[in-house]
Order: sequence, then structure tokens, then C-alpha cells
Amino acid sequence: METYIPETMKAAAIDRYGGPDVLQLHELPMPRVSSKKVLIRLESAGIGVWDADVRSGEFEFGKSGFPKVLGNDGSGTVVAVGKGVTRSKVGDRVYAYSVEGGFYAQYVAVKQDDVALAPANLPTEEAGALGADGVTALIGLEDKLKIRRGESLLIFGASGGIGHMAVQLAKRVGVRVLAVASGKDGVELVSRLGADAAVDGRREDVASAIREHAGEGLDAALVVASGKELERVLAAMKKGGRIAYPNGVEPEPKGPPGVKTIAYDGVPKPEVFKRLNALIAAGPFHVELGKTYGLDDAARAHQDLGQHHLGKLALRIHAH
Repeated sequence: METYIPETMKAAAIDRYGGPDVLQLHELPMPRVSSKKVLIRLESAGIGVWDADVRSGEFEFGKSGFPKVLGNDGSGTVVAVGKGVTRSKVGDRVYAYSVEGGFYAQYVAVKQDDVALAPANLPTEEAGALGADGVTALIGLEDKLKIRRGESLLIFGASGGIGHMAVQLAKRVGVRVLAVASGKDGVELVSRLGADAAVDGRREDVASAIREHAGEGLDAALVVASGKELERVLAAMKKGGRIAYPNGVEPEPKGPPGVKTIAYDGVPKPEVFKRLNALIAAGPFHVELGKTYGLDDAARAHQDLGQHHLGKLALRIHAH
């Protein structure tokens, strides 16, 4: 059965760099499905904290020129595939993460290597906010920190998009997790998701919580947010410990002497999606959507990006 694909689509795009108000609803031509690419009818798209930097022109991301459609991850159904596509077929329920952008829209065309089957135990809406943050959390934990069962791990920024997924993934691997979250609601969220100990980085004495949780010092730390407490917290690292943080965390975390600090990017690859999906399938998994918005409300979503919220903000998209 042929899937109906219209010639145009609605998208939240910018015609110039600026504040949240430059994000406007556009009617744009349907993306082309060239070879090795997959066309996805989107139902949900993640709103990354970095999207504000792309919108303001501080950070060059994706294709150059205007109108520019923001967004790096989302989920929905494959409606067409280009020549040479072997990883996806029409009808697949998928999620995707691509550095080329284009997800604040009803449809997006992405390279097949940037697409994975959506985990069966995740609703499509949650899968829409999984790609960028899930991949970044997994690479930080497994590839950069190389966490091992029984180790003590600090997650700083644990109630945000990357952080709350990292809590769950680290627990899957059998690590003891001390989560530094934001606000009372953040502490409740990460405790519910399995953190062994959780503190409010804004209000509580994090240093004494670390002493209680890991008296002998921390083996590893994943830093996905900044905060004035951070330097004092990282002083509790064991000699020979490891700190990892995604590029973009400012100021860059610094550990004490004898502790290795690793900056990295969360890059989508088929084998990373495969590992991520296997961990997610191993038990209940939750993607916290702080708030969801319609495509025509993308400007308001960007205003809210700077406000306190849990997990990740997302767009709910209704295709033609």
C-alpha cells in the first residue's frame, strides 16, 4: 500500500537569528529522500537546551541558510526510503537523532544510520525525546567513563534530559548512583528512577551527601550541568577517578590532580543505538517530558527552555 506523502509540510523554522520570537510556523517543501535516507512522519520531537544557541546564531548546526528548521531528534513512522536503505522499511516505528537538524516539522529526512527502531516499551511521544540525550548519556557512561558494576558514580545535573536517562542506564549496569538534581521535584524524579542517593544541588550540602554515599571517594562522575557547587563536589573524586562531560557544559568541569577529565560529543551510530535499545528493553524505562507543545507553540517552548523544568521539553506533532 502506497503511503500518501504531501508536497508541503508545516515546520517551526527561523528566517533569521534572534530570540524565541523568530521561531515561526512555515509551510515548507517536503524534504527529499535521497539515497541512503529515510523519510519519517514525525509525531514527537525533542527540544534540546542547545537549540536556543542554534536559534540565536551562537552555534552553527545542520544545513546553512534560511529558512532553518531546528531540532535534532524525534520519533514517528517511516513513510519512504531512499535507494540503498537496508536498516529501515516503510511502516517502522522509529526514533532518530541527526546533527543535521530539521525535526521541528511534520516530516524529516535523515541518514539511515541516524535512525533506530523505537523501543517497544517506550510510547512514541517519549521516544521523540530519547535520541540525542540517550545517546549522549550512554556514550558518556560506557565509552568515556567505562563504568563497571559496583563502582560509585556521581551524576551532576541528574534531573535534566541527559541526566535522568543516565541515572537509569547506570543502574542497568549495576553502578551505585549519587544524583545531584535540581529542586525538590528533581530529587523526587531521580529517586523514583532508581538513584541510590539524591540531593538538591541548589539547597543541600552535596559534599556531606557524597561522604555518606561514597566515603572512600567517587570512582566516576558524569557532569551534564554546571553549578557553583560543582568544584567542591568534584574534590571528592578518588585518585585515578574519571570525569566526563558533553561539550557545551560551561564552565568546563575541572577535577583535582590525579583525576582524568574527558570532554566528548554524543554522536549517533547504529552500534550505539543498538546498545541503547538493549539497555532500555531490559526493564521499565522512562523519558521525562517536562512539558509538551504544539508546532505552532515552538516560540513559547523556547521561552520556557531557560525556566526550571525536569527531563526534556518536547513538541507534539500532528502530520497531515
